[in-house]
Amino acid sequence: MTTKTHLDENIWPLRWDLLMRYRLIEIVAQWEGRLTTNHLCNSFGIGRQQASKDINQYLKEIGPENLIYDKHLKGYKPTENFTPKLTTGTADEYLHVLSRNKDIAHTFSGLDLGLTNSEVLQVPIRNIKPHIIRPLVQAAREKKRVEIDYISLNSPIEETRVIAPHTLVCTPLRWHIRAYCEKNRGFRDFVLSRFRGHPEILTESTLSVEDDERWNRQVEIIIQPDSRLSESQKSVISHDYGMVDGQLKIETRAALITYTLQALNLDPKKLEAKAEAQQIIIANLNEIESFLFS
Repeated sequence: MTTKTHLDENIWPLRWDLLMRYRLIEIVAQWEGRLTTNHLCNSFGIGRQQASKDINQYLKEIGPENLIYDKHLKGYKPTENFTPKLTTGTADEYLHVLSRNKDIAHTFSGLDLGLTNSEVLQVPIRNIKPHIIRPLVQAAREKKRVEIDYISLNSPIEETRVIAPHTLVCTPLRWHIRAYCEKNRGFRDFVLSRFRGHPEILTESTLSVEDDERWNRQVEIIIQPDSRLSESQKSVISHDYGMVDGQLKIETRAALITYTLQALNLDPKKLEAKAEAQQIIIANLNEIESFLFS
């Protein structure tokens, strides 16, 4: 989702740090209903005077009709005409702010960003080493080949591979890198925690992201409530996902379809015995089946 603003799209008008502060102003005001200078002070380590200046500048230059000061709240609240200017206005942005808040608090235990109480589920972190990542990132940036050892569940013994990486990919459960594999003569996903040894950067690759057909192909996944649910239950599920006419269309890369389904807790080969456990199904499975991992 792209939010249009009055800012010239051809010019970068704001410093990055100022943009981040303006975005926090919008997100906190919209989703918590109360913004104070403390939110900016604690989040960015700035003084109260600078925080007050940021809010006033936001009101002057970005969203003059977005905030109003409420003396009872002792802070700013969104107006009825509040319209996001530098954010998408989706709950996902606010939830990501809460998640980052937890990350920072984990490192700096005494830091309180002044946001609402929240708890973020911490999944186990994969064992990924910097000396592995750095050459892979460099090779992707410079479009070069890399020689590196790799193991997998199918081949648990270290095996030297020559790959040409192009993109780091984050899924809800892991990071991997998309790369051309000279052994398999095709583009594959390599789990970062399964690389071994020390990568050696080789010559420039003749293949790039433009040659990755599945990566460049956009595919639509259509989900809908399980047909076994009652009409009232379907209505609940439809509202949960913001469906239109009982369906939600999700656009993704063909290379990422399996990961998208995993994120939705959907197994195309399995149907839960109870509709209440299944909740949603893939409406166009036949159209996307060829892109799924075997």
